[in-house]
Amino acid sequence: MGIFDFLRKSNPPPGGAPTDKKVAGPAKVAGDKRAQTYDRLEAIQTLAAMKSAEAAAALLKRFTFSIDPSITDQEEKELAFQGVVDAGKGAVPAVVEFCQKAETLTWPLKVLRELLDDEGYEAELVTLLERHDTEYARNVEPKQQIIVALGELKSEDVRLAVEPFLEDVNETVRFHAVQTTFAQGNEESVPALVKMLAAEESVRVKNKVAEGLVMRGWALPAELRGTAEEALRDTNGFAVGEGGKVTKGPGYR
Repeated sequence: MGIFDFLRKSNPPPGGAPTDKKVAGPAKVAGDKRAQTYDRLEAIQTLAAMKSAEAAAALLKRFTFSIDPSITDQEEKELAFQGVVDAGKGAVPAVVEFCQKAETLTWPLKVLRELLDDEGYEAELVTLLERHDTEYARNVEPKQQIIVALGELKSEDVRLAVEPFLEDVNETVRFHAVQTTFAQGNEESVPALVKMLAAEESVRVKNKVAEGLVMRGWALPAELRGTAEEALRDTNGFAVGEGGKVTKGPGYR
């Protein structure tokens, strides 16, 4: 094989325009919302049958839009999903790059869950979350979806990655960060949770923290009990009880 043959066969960077002419044609149709349904479906099937990383990168573009009717949209996305999965671990770099730019991560995260073991999946999610900060963002859905996905895993790395988002400016992100933090089952998160309680304005989030502390039965350090007691006054009957454990009053539902 000559050097030019090698270059022609090498894969492009994930997310780049397809260099394989067999991929380029159907890729254009599969990623076109305005294409005829029959043509787009045929293009998806063609790409899926290739089982290559380049074809998988093209299939990911089908997750960037929705069509009516919803049953057709779901069918096309399921076919694209299976096509990417069938391409194997070689598709992972393209999926990760797609996650870095996508407006929603529902399908690409499902792909990563299928292609990677728990350790690899966790590592990719943590790395993706590190690209986000706790400041205002026009679209918080990707960050929120990563935090929710991390709630299915349990490790010190996950705990440390998610805890900063207890202070996110978005209330829904904070809510999910609370859930994922408690899912780690690590009492070392208590100081971060109490700090959050003291600054939190959302009663919904405060109640979620209080519920978690009651369920876990974690005792608050003596130096944090006063802060927590003050913060819990506007919740649904939660308070710091004997031994520093958070309790709920008889009126709580």
